[in-house]
Amino acid sequence: MTPEATHTPVRRAAVIFVFITVMLDMLAFGIIIPVFPHLVQHMTGGDIATAVRWTGIMGALFGLMQFVFSPVQGALSDRFGRRPVILASNLALGLDFILMALAQTLPILFIGRVISGIASASISTANAYIADVTPKEKRAGAYGLLGAAFGIGFIIGPALGGFLGGISVRAPFWVAAGLALLNFTYGMFILPESLPEERRSARFDLKNANPLGALRMLRRYPQVLALAVVFFLVAFAQYSLNSTFVLYTDYRYNWGPREVGYALALVGVCSGIVQAGLVRRLVPKFGERPVMLAGLLFGMAGFLTLGFAANSTIFLLGIPLLALAGLGGPTTQSIITRQVDPSEQGRLQGAITSLSSLATIFGPIVFSQTFAYFISESVPLHLPGAAFLLSSMLIMLGFVLGWRATIGLKPLAPEAPALAEPDPPDGAELPTLIEAEFKS
Repeated sequence: MTPEATHTPVRRAAVIFVFITVMLDMLAFGIIIPVFPHLVQHMTGGDIATAVRWTGIMGALFGLMQFVFSPVQGALSDRFGRRPVILASNLALGLDFILMALAQTLPILFIGRVISGIASASISTANAYIADVTPKEKRAGAYGLLGAAFGIGFIIGPALGGFLGGISVRAPFWVAAGLALLNFTYGMFILPESLPEERRSARFDLKNANPLGALRMLRRYPQVLALAVVFFLVAFAQYSLNSTFVLYTDYRYNWGPREVGYALALVGVCSGIVQAGLVRRLVPKFGERPVMLAGLLFGMAGFLTLGFAANSTIFLLGIPLLALAGLGGPTTQSIITRQVDPSEQGRLQGAITSLSSLATIFGPIVFSQTFAYFISESVPLHLPGAAFLLSSMLIMLGFVLGWRATIGLKPLAPEAPALAEPDPPDGAELPTLIEAEFKS
Protein backbone atom coordinates (compact mmCIF):
# COMPACT_ATOMS: atom_id res chain seq x y z
CA MET A 1 0.00 0.00 0.00
CA THR A 2 1.38 3.41 -0.96
CA PRO A 3 1.95 6.16 1.60
CA GLU A 4 -0.72 8.19 -0.22
CA ALA A 5 -3.28 5.46 0.31
CA THR A 6 -2.24 5.12 3.94
CA HIS A 7 -2.69 8.81 4.61
CA THR A 8 -6.02 9.17 2.78
CA PRO A 9 -8.21 8.12 5.75
CA VAL A 10 -6.32 10.52 8.03
CA ARG A 11 -6.73 13.41 5.59
CA ARG A 12 -10.41 12.68 5.03
CA ALA A 13 -11.04 12.51 8.79
CA ALA A 14 -9.36 15.91 9.20
CA VAL A 15 -11.39 17.44 6.36
CA ILE A 16 -14.61 16.13 7.84
CA PHE A 17 -13.73 17.39 11.32
CA VAL A 18 -12.87 20.93 10.19
CA PHE A 19 -16.18 21.10 8.34
CA ILE A 20 -18.14 19.61 11.24
CA THR A 21 -16.47 21.73 13.94
CA VAL A 22 -17.48 24.93 12.12
CA MET A 23 -20.96 23.60 11.36
CA LEU A 24 -21.62 22.52 14.96
CA ASP A 25 -20.27 25.77 16.37
CA MET A 26 -22.64 27.75 14.15
CA LEU A 27 -25.45 25.33 14.88
CA ALA A 28 -24.92 25.88 18.61
CA PHE A 29 -24.87 29.66 18.22
CA GLY A 30 -27.74 29.58 15.73
CA ILE A 31 -29.99 27.69 18.13
CA ILE A 32 -29.92 30.50 20.69
CA ILE A 33 -30.40 33.39 18.22
CA PRO A 34 -34.21 33.28 18.20
CA VAL A 35 -34.47 33.15 22.01
CA PHE A 36 -31.57 35.12 23.49
CA PRO A 37 -33.15 38.58 23.06
CA HIS A 38 -36.41 37.27 24.53
CA LEU A 39 -34.52 35.85 27.53
CA VAL A 40 -32.98 39.29 28.05
CA GLN A 41 -36.42 40.84 27.62
CA HIS A 42 -37.81 38.52 30.31
CA MET A 43 -35.03 39.50 32.72
CA THR A 44 -35.52 43.24 32.09
CA GLY A 45 -39.26 43.37 32.75
CA GLY A 46 -40.62 42.85 29.24
CA ASP A 47 -39.92 46.27 27.67
CA ILE A 48 -38.71 45.79 24.08
CA ALA A 49 -36.60 48.98 23.88
CA THR A 50 -34.79 48.08 27.13
CA ALA A 51 -34.18 44.55 25.85
CA VAL A 52 -32.73 45.93 22.61
CA ARG A 53 -30.28 48.12 24.53
CA TRP A 54 -29.14 45.34 26.89
CA THR A 55 -28.79 42.89 24.02
CA GLY A 56 -26.58 45.43 22.25
CA ILE A 57 -24.43 45.93 25.34
CA MET A 58 -23.94 42.18 25.76
CA GLY A 59 -23.01 41.88 22.11
CA ALA A 60 -20.41 44.59 22.60
CA LEU A 61 -19.01 42.74 25.61
CA PHE A 62 -18.72 39.58 23.50
CA GLY A 63 -16.81 41.55 20.87
CA LEU A 64 -14.47 43.09 23.42
CA MET A 65 -13.43 39.64 24.61
CA GLN A 66 -12.82 38.53 21.03
CA PHE A 67 -10.77 41.66 20.38
CA VAL A 68 -8.52 40.99 23.36
CA PHE A 69 -8.15 37.20 23.12
CA SER A 70 -8.20 36.39 19.39
CA PRO A 71 -4.54 37.43 18.88
CA VAL A 72 -3.57 35.43 21.97
CA GLN A 73 -5.23 32.30 20.62
CA GLY A 74 -3.79 32.83 17.14
CA ALA A 75 -0.27 33.15 18.54
CA LEU A 76 -0.82 30.10 20.74
CA SER A 77 -1.86 28.07 17.70
CA ASP A 78 1.29 29.21 15.83
CA ARG A 79 3.42 28.07 18.76
CA PHE A 80 1.67 24.91 20.00
CA GLY A 81 -0.47 23.86 17.02
CA ARG A 82 -4.07 24.26 15.89
CA ARG A 83 -5.50 21.14 17.54
CA PRO A 84 -5.24 22.14 21.24
CA VAL A 85 -6.69 25.60 20.58
CA ILE A 86 -9.69 24.24 18.68
CA LEU A 87 -10.42 21.57 21.29
CA ALA A 88 -10.10 23.97 24.24
CA SER A 89 -12.48 26.37 22.51
CA ASN A 90 -15.10 23.67 21.96
CA LEU A 91 -14.93 22.53 25.59
CA ALA A 92 -15.23 26.08 26.95
CA LEU A 93 -18.22 26.84 24.72
CA GLY A 94 -20.04 23.72 25.86
CA LEU A 95 -19.60 24.61 29.53
CA ASP A 96 -20.56 28.21 28.84
CA PHE A 97 -23.89 27.25 27.24
CA ILE A 98 -24.68 25.26 30.39
CA LEU A 99 -23.96 28.34 32.47
CA MET A 100 -26.32 30.47 30.37
CA ALA A 101 -29.01 27.79 30.45
CA LEU A 102 -28.97 28.04 34.25
CA ALA A 103 -28.73 31.85 34.40
CA GLN A 104 -31.49 33.64 36.30
CA THR A 105 -30.07 37.17 36.30
CA LEU A 106 -28.42 39.56 33.85
CA PRO A 107 -25.00 39.44 35.61
CA ILE A 108 -24.80 35.68 35.00
CA LEU A 109 -25.65 36.24 31.35
CA PHE A 110 -22.88 38.85 31.26
CA ILE A 111 -20.40 36.26 32.56
CA GLY A 112 -21.65 33.82 29.94
CA ARG A 113 -21.03 36.32 27.15
CA VAL A 114 -17.53 36.98 28.47
CA ILE A 115 -16.70 33.27 28.30
CA SER A 116 -18.26 32.98 24.84
CA GLY A 117 -16.13 35.83 23.55
CA ILE A 118 -12.93 34.30 24.94
CA ALA A 119 -13.70 30.82 23.66
CA SER A 120 -15.06 31.66 20.22
CA ALA A 121 -11.72 31.50 18.41
CA SER A 122 -12.31 28.07 16.90
CA ILE A 123 -13.47 29.69 13.65
CA SER A 124 -10.31 31.77 13.25
CA THR A 125 -8.14 28.78 14.14
CA ALA A 126 -10.04 26.68 11.59
CA ASN A 127 -9.21 29.37 9.01
CA ALA A 128 -5.52 29.01 9.89
CA TYR A 129 -5.93 25.23 9.64
CA ILE A 130 -7.24 25.62 6.09
CA ALA A 131 -4.29 27.86 5.18
CA ASP A 132 -1.92 25.18 6.56
CA VAL A 133 -3.24 22.39 4.41
CA THR A 134 -4.62 23.93 1.20
CA PRO A 135 -2.67 25.12 -1.87
CA LYS A 136 -3.11 28.80 -2.64
CA GLU A 137 -5.11 28.39 -5.82
CA LYS A 138 -7.72 26.27 -3.99
CA ARG A 139 -8.16 28.35 -0.83
CA ALA A 140 -11.15 30.33 -2.06
CA GLY A 141 -13.01 27.06 -2.60
CA ALA A 142 -11.86 25.75 0.78
CA TYR A 143 -13.06 28.87 2.56
CA GLY A 144 -16.29 28.53 0.61
CA LEU A 145 -16.62 25.06 2.12
CA LEU A 146 -16.31 26.59 5.58
CA GLY A 147 -18.86 29.18 4.53
CA ALA A 148 -21.18 26.33 3.59
CA ALA A 149 -20.68 24.90 7.08
CA PHE A 150 -21.85 28.27 8.41
CA GLY A 151 -24.86 27.99 6.14
CA ILE A 152 -25.77 24.47 7.22
CA GLY A 153 -25.45 25.52 10.86
CA PHE A 154 -27.87 28.35 10.19
CA ILE A 155 -30.26 26.12 8.25
CA ILE A 156 -30.74 23.80 11.20
CA GLY A 157 -29.82 25.99 14.19
CA PRO A 158 -32.32 28.87 14.10
CA ALA A 159 -35.16 26.62 12.94
CA LEU A 160 -34.43 24.19 15.76
CA GLY A 161 -33.94 27.09 18.18
CA GLY A 162 -37.27 28.60 17.17
CA PHE A 163 -39.01 25.25 17.69
CA LEU A 164 -37.33 24.65 21.06
CA GLY A 165 -37.94 28.26 22.08
CA GLY A 166 -41.65 27.66 21.61
CA ILE A 167 -41.35 24.97 24.29
CA SER A 168 -38.95 26.70 26.67
CA VAL A 169 -36.73 29.75 26.30
CA ARG A 170 -33.89 27.81 27.98
CA ALA A 171 -34.12 24.57 26.00
CA PRO A 172 -31.98 25.86 23.09
CA PHE A 173 -29.08 26.59 25.47
CA TRP A 174 -29.05 22.98 26.72
CA VAL A 175 -29.06 21.63 23.17
CA ALA A 176 -26.26 24.06 22.19
CA ALA A 177 -24.20 22.84 25.15
CA GLY A 178 -24.66 19.24 24.08
CA LEU A 179 -23.57 20.01 20.52
CA ALA A 180 -20.42 21.85 21.60
CA LEU A 181 -19.41 19.09 24.04
CA LEU A 182 -20.14 16.43 21.42
CA ASN A 183 -17.87 18.30 19.02
CA PHE A 184 -15.12 18.41 21.64
CA THR A 185 -15.40 14.66 22.23
CA TYR A 186 -15.39 13.97 18.50
CA GLY A 187 -12.30 16.10 18.00
CA MET A 188 -10.38 14.39 20.79
CA PHE A 189 -10.42 11.19 18.76
CA ILE A 190 -10.48 12.47 15.17
CA LEU A 191 -8.69 15.80 14.70
CA PRO A 192 -5.01 15.55 13.62
CA GLU A 193 -2.56 18.41 13.93
CA SER A 194 -2.06 20.49 10.77
CA LEU A 195 1.02 22.50 11.78
CA PRO A 196 4.18 20.35 12.11
CA GLU A 197 6.85 21.24 14.64
CA GLU A 198 9.30 22.69 12.12
CA ARG A 199 6.71 25.21 10.86
CA ARG A 200 5.73 26.54 14.28
CA SER A 201 6.88 29.78 15.86
CA ALA A 202 9.99 29.41 18.00
CA ARG A 203 8.28 30.92 21.03
CA PHE A 204 5.08 32.50 22.27
CA ASP A 205 5.64 36.26 22.25
CA LEU A 206 3.19 38.03 24.53
CA LYS A 207 4.35 41.37 23.11
CA ASN A 208 2.79 40.50 19.77
CA ALA A 209 -0.04 38.33 21.14
CA ASN A 210 -2.28 41.28 21.88
CA PRO A 211 -4.58 43.45 19.77
CA LEU A 212 -2.09 46.25 19.20
CA GLY A 213 0.71 43.84 18.34
CA ALA A 214 -1.58 41.95 15.97
CA LEU A 215 -2.62 45.15 14.19
CA ARG A 216 1.04 46.19 13.90
CA MET A 217 1.61 42.91 12.09
CA LEU A 218 -1.01 43.87 9.50
CA ARG A 219 0.82 47.13 8.80
CA ARG A 220 3.70 45.12 7.36
CA TYR A 221 1.37 43.98 4.57
CA PRO A 222 -0.43 47.03 3.07
CA GLN A 223 -2.76 45.02 0.82
CA VAL A 224 -3.62 42.70 3.72
CA LEU A 225 -4.36 45.68 5.96
CA ALA A 226 -6.67 47.24 3.37
CA LEU A 227 -8.58 44.00 2.86
CA ALA A 228 -8.74 43.46 6.62
CA VAL A 229 -10.49 46.83 6.84
CA VAL A 230 -12.96 45.58 4.22
CA PHE A 231 -13.52 42.58 6.50
CA PHE A 232 -14.14 44.99 9.36
CA LEU A 233 -16.69 47.03 7.42
CA VAL A 234 -18.59 43.95 6.23
CA ALA A 235 -18.54 42.43 9.72
CA PHE A 236 -19.74 45.73 11.15
CA ALA A 237 -22.58 45.89 8.64
CA GLN A 238 -23.69 42.34 9.42
CA TYR A 239 -24.30 43.27 13.04
CA SER A 240 -27.43 45.09 11.96
CA LEU A 241 -28.82 41.57 11.49
CA ASN A 242 -27.32 40.11 14.67
CA SER A 243 -28.49 43.03 16.81
CA THR A 244 -31.93 43.86 15.43
CA PHE A 245 -33.26 41.00 13.27
CA VAL A 246 -35.32 39.30 15.99
CA LEU A 247 -36.83 42.42 17.53
CA TYR A 248 -37.13 44.28 14.18
CA THR A 249 -39.21 41.52 12.59
CA ASP A 250 -41.28 41.27 15.79
CA TYR A 251 -41.87 45.05 15.73
CA ARG A 252 -42.62 45.39 12.03
CA TYR A 253 -44.08 42.04 10.94
CA ASN A 254 -45.23 40.50 14.26
CA TRP A 255 -42.88 37.52 13.88
CA GLY A 256 -42.32 35.17 16.81
CA PRO A 257 -39.46 32.71 17.49
CA ARG A 258 -40.73 30.19 14.93
CA GLU A 259 -40.99 32.71 12.09
CA VAL A 260 -37.56 34.10 12.93
CA GLY A 261 -36.10 30.61 13.04
CA TYR A 262 -37.53 29.72 9.64
CA ALA A 263 -36.33 32.99 8.10
CA LEU A 264 -32.81 32.46 9.42
CA ALA A 265 -32.94 28.91 8.11
CA LEU A 266 -33.67 30.41 4.68
CA VAL A 267 -30.56 32.55 5.14
CA GLY A 268 -28.62 29.36 5.83
CA VAL A 269 -29.98 27.53 2.78
CA CYS A 270 -29.14 30.40 0.44
CA SER A 271 -25.71 30.94 1.98
CA GLY A 272 -24.86 27.26 1.74
CA ILE A 273 -25.77 27.18 -1.95
CA VAL A 274 -23.65 30.26 -2.66
CA GLN A 275 -20.55 29.32 -0.68
CA ALA A 276 -20.46 25.57 -1.28
CA GLY A 277 -21.57 25.69 -4.90
CA LEU A 278 -20.94 29.05 -6.53
CA VAL A 279 -17.59 30.14 -5.06
CA ARG A 280 -15.59 27.17 -6.29
CA ARG A 281 -17.13 27.48 -9.76
CA LEU A 282 -17.00 31.24 -10.23
CA VAL A 283 -13.47 31.90 -8.93
CA PRO A 284 -11.67 29.71 -11.54
CA LYS A 285 -13.79 31.26 -14.29
CA PHE A 286 -13.74 34.96 -13.33
CA GLY A 287 -10.94 35.31 -10.77
CA GLU A 288 -10.87 36.24 -7.09
CA ARG A 289 -11.15 40.01 -7.49
CA PRO A 290 -14.31 40.18 -9.66
CA VAL A 291 -16.07 37.62 -7.47
CA MET A 292 -15.11 39.52 -4.30
CA LEU A 293 -16.39 42.83 -5.69
CA ALA A 294 -19.61 41.23 -6.95
CA GLY A 295 -20.24 39.88 -3.46
CA LEU A 296 -19.93 43.37 -1.99
CA LEU A 297 -22.40 44.77 -4.54
CA PHE A 298 -24.93 42.07 -3.70
CA GLY A 299 -24.50 42.89 0.00
CA MET A 300 -25.32 46.55 -0.66
CA ALA A 301 -28.45 45.60 -2.59
CA GLY A 302 -29.55 43.10 0.04
CA PHE A 303 -29.41 45.53 2.95
CA LEU A 304 -31.20 48.19 0.90
CA THR A 305 -34.00 45.71 0.24
CA LEU A 306 -34.33 44.84 3.95
CA GLY A 307 -34.28 48.48 4.96
CA PHE A 308 -37.06 49.57 2.63
CA ALA A 309 -39.18 46.37 2.75
CA ALA A 310 -42.79 47.43 3.32
CA ASN A 311 -43.92 43.89 4.10
CA SER A 312 -42.51 40.51 5.04
CA THR A 313 -42.60 39.19 1.47
CA ILE A 314 -40.27 41.91 0.21
CA PHE A 315 -38.11 41.42 3.31
CA LEU A 316 -37.70 37.73 2.46
CA LEU A 317 -36.74 38.63 -1.13
CA GLY A 318 -33.72 40.47 0.28
CA ILE A 319 -32.34 37.29 1.83
CA PRO A 320 -31.02 35.71 -1.42
CA LEU A 321 -29.25 38.99 -2.22
CA LEU A 322 -27.55 38.93 1.17
CA ALA A 323 -26.60 35.30 0.59
CA LEU A 324 -24.85 36.28 -2.67
CA ALA A 325 -22.78 38.68 -0.58
CA GLY A 326 -21.13 35.47 0.64
CA LEU A 327 -19.13 35.41 -2.59
CA GLY A 328 -16.91 38.10 -1.09
CA GLY A 329 -15.75 36.47 2.13
CA PRO A 330 -13.94 33.34 0.86
CA THR A 331 -12.26 35.24 -1.98
CA THR A 332 -11.06 38.04 0.28
CA GLN A 333 -9.77 35.49 2.78
CA SER A 334 -7.94 33.64 0.01
CA ILE A 335 -6.23 36.81 -1.23
CA ILE A 336 -5.14 37.69 2.30
CA THR A 337 -3.67 34.31 3.27
CA ARG A 338 -1.29 34.08 0.34
CA GLN A 339 0.47 37.28 1.39
CA VAL A 340 1.70 35.86 4.73
CA ASP A 341 4.24 33.19 5.72
CA PRO A 342 2.83 29.82 6.94
CA SER A 343 4.40 30.27 10.39
CA GLU A 344 2.33 33.45 10.86
CA GLN A 345 -1.06 32.21 9.64
CA GLY A 346 -2.37 31.85 13.19
CA ARG A 347 -1.32 35.40 14.07
CA LEU A 348 -2.80 36.61 10.77
CA GLN A 349 -6.17 35.02 11.49
CA GLY A 350 -6.01 36.29 15.07
CA ALA A 351 -5.29 39.80 13.82
CA ILE A 352 -8.17 39.70 11.31
CA THR A 353 -10.52 38.31 13.94
CA SER A 354 -9.34 40.95 16.40
CA LEU A 355 -9.97 43.74 13.90
CA SER A 356 -13.35 42.27 12.97
CA SER A 357 -14.21 41.96 16.64
CA LEU A 358 -14.08 45.74 16.89
CA ALA A 359 -17.25 45.47 14.83
CA THR A 360 -18.57 43.06 17.45
CA ILE A 361 -17.86 45.65 20.15
CA PHE A 362 -19.38 48.66 18.45
CA GLY A 363 -21.79 47.08 15.95
CA PRO A 364 -24.41 45.86 18.45
CA ILE A 365 -24.42 49.23 20.21
CA VAL A 366 -24.59 51.31 17.01
CA PHE A 367 -27.30 49.26 15.31
CA SER A 368 -29.42 48.53 18.37
CA GLN A 369 -29.39 52.19 19.33
CA THR A 370 -30.10 53.23 15.73
CA PHE A 371 -33.09 50.90 15.64
CA ALA A 372 -34.31 52.02 19.08
CA TYR A 373 -33.97 55.70 18.12
CA PHE A 374 -35.82 55.44 14.81
CA ILE A 375 -38.79 53.65 16.40
CA SER A 376 -39.02 55.95 19.42
CA GLU A 377 -41.92 58.36 19.83
CA SER A 378 -39.69 61.45 19.73
CA VAL A 379 -37.96 60.68 16.43
CA PRO A 380 -38.72 63.19 13.64
CA LEU A 381 -38.58 60.44 10.97
CA HIS A 382 -40.03 57.02 11.73
CA LEU A 383 -37.64 54.66 9.89
CA PRO A 384 -37.47 51.14 11.41
CA GLY A 385 -35.10 49.94 8.66
CA ALA A 386 -32.47 52.63 9.35
CA ALA A 387 -29.99 50.08 10.73
CA PHE A 388 -30.07 48.09 7.47
CA LEU A 389 -29.65 51.25 5.38
CA LEU A 390 -26.58 52.15 7.43
CA SER A 391 -25.20 48.66 6.72
CA SER A 392 -25.60 49.20 2.99
CA MET A 393 -23.57 52.42 3.20
CA LEU A 394 -20.77 50.64 5.09
CA ILE A 395 -20.54 47.90 2.47
CA MET A 396 -20.44 50.53 -0.27
CA LEU A 397 -17.37 51.99 1.46
CA GLY A 398 -15.88 48.48 1.64
CA PHE A 399 -16.48 48.04 -2.09
CA VAL A 400 -14.54 51.22 -2.89
CA LEU A 401 -11.66 50.20 -0.61
CA GLY A 402 -11.59 46.62 -1.93
CA TRP A 403 -11.59 47.88 -5.52
CA ARG A 404 -8.57 50.11 -4.89
CA ALA A 405 -6.65 47.57 -2.79
CA THR A 406 -6.81 44.84 -5.45
CA ILE A 407 -5.99 46.87 -8.58
CA GLY A 408 -3.31 44.91 -10.44
CA LEU A 409 -3.92 41.68 -8.51
CA LYS A 410 -2.46 38.84 -10.56
CA PRO A 411 -4.53 35.68 -11.11
CA LEU A 412 -3.27 32.55 -9.41
CA ALA A 413 -1.57 29.76 -11.30
CA PRO A 414 -1.52 26.23 -9.86
CA GLU A 415 1.49 25.61 -7.64
CA ALA A 416 4.14 23.34 -9.11
CA PRO A 417 4.61 20.12 -7.11
CA ALA A 418 7.90 19.63 -5.30
CA LEU A 419 10.35 17.18 -6.93
CA ALA A 420 11.00 15.29 -3.74
CA GLU A 421 10.36 15.71 -0.06
CA PRO A 422 11.67 13.89 3.03
CA ASP A 423 9.38 11.73 5.09
CA PRO A 424 7.25 14.00 7.26
CA PRO A 425 7.44 13.86 11.06
CA ASP A 426 4.48 12.67 13.09
CA GLY A 427 1.60 15.06 12.76
CA ALA A 428 2.92 16.53 9.50
CA GLU A 429 1.39 13.96 7.14
CA LEU A 430 -1.42 16.29 6.11
CA PRO A 431 -0.33 17.98 2.87
CA THR A 432 -3.31 19.66 1.26
CA LEU A 433 -6.04 18.04 3.34
CA ILE A 434 -8.75 19.88 1.49
CA GLU A 435 -7.25 19.38 -1.98
CA ALA A 436 -8.99 16.09 -2.64
CA GLU A 437 -12.31 17.76 -1.88
CA PHE A 438 -11.84 20.21 -4.77
CA LYS A 439 -10.63 17.96 -7.59
CA SER A 440 -14.01 17.66 -9.23
